[in-house]
Amino acid sequence: MAKLSPREIKRKIQGIKNTQRITKAMKAVSAAKLVKAKNKLNATRPYSEKLYDLVNDLGSFVDRTLHPLLDIREEKSIDYIIITADRGLAGAFNSSVIKTALKDIERLIQEGKKVSLILIGRKAVQFFRRLNYEIVEAHEDVYRDNLNLRFTSQVGSTIIRRYVEKQSDAVYMINNELITTAKYETKIRKLFPIDPELNLEKFDELTRYNIEPLTEVVLDGVLRQYTDFQIYRGLVESNTAEHAARMLAMDNATRNAGEAIKRWTVIFNKARQESITNELIDIVNAAKALKEKE
Repeated sequence: MAKLSPREIKRKIQGIKNTQRITKAMKAVSAAKLVKAKNKLNATRPYSEKLYDLVNDLGSFVDRTLHPLLDIREEKSIDYIIITADRGLAGAFNSSVIKTALKDIERLIQEGKKVSLILIGRKAVQFFRRLNYEIVEAHEDVYRDNLNLRFTSQVGSTIIRRYVEKQSDAVYMINNELITTAKYETKIRKLFPIDPELNLEKFDELTRYNIEPLTEVVLDGVLRQYTDFQIYRGLVESNTAEHAARMLAMDNATRNAGEAIKRWTVIFNKARQESITNELIDIVNAAKALKEKE
């Protein structure tokens, strides 16, 4: 690499400082968004878990032939809902979901199973469109406009239709979930089939279920609500984890920029000292040459 002059080094340091200001601002924005997202997540998780428990209890209690969504069959065709962010600059946030999904999908294909994808998030759409997988639906710019139950109801309707019509035998969802502010994990959740293990300790409690007016009507409403809300929770989990990941990534970038500024400042000082030394040598040599002429 060509040796840089003090002026070029100074320009480089200023460029790093400008980048540092941007990453610092992005960290602050992500931190503010994270607070709002965590509030929504804390309101979402309890209802989602209770709904999940209710559906599993009903799966143990009711006659499963009453609703096609309670049907259990061999998993030959599988739908995967893959949820990523629309934007990058969040460390390994998106690549973690994509790598986990790819590994699981390839395993299933090697087992002779058919896999279809429902993609939510621009990063997932951009990646999987380049590969030779069947894509049922692809949604971008979800978090800006569509983070609501109206959108998840549309996706849920597609999932339910495909499962009822036996186009799919199982539905899995892959997304990142927030563990702590400094940690997130990629999770794979099974939405269908609902295959609860019978808990004998809860048997007396289950027998107290009274379903009115009609079991079929109640089951249909509960199962649709379950589907829509589990997808909604997946989006809220992913959105919250994304802000946390971006905040940490920008914090690391800001610190790295600070370290780079220190290194380049040392280089600048050495280059400036070298430049001053060379100028002094030139002055001394010039003075000596003039003296010799006299």
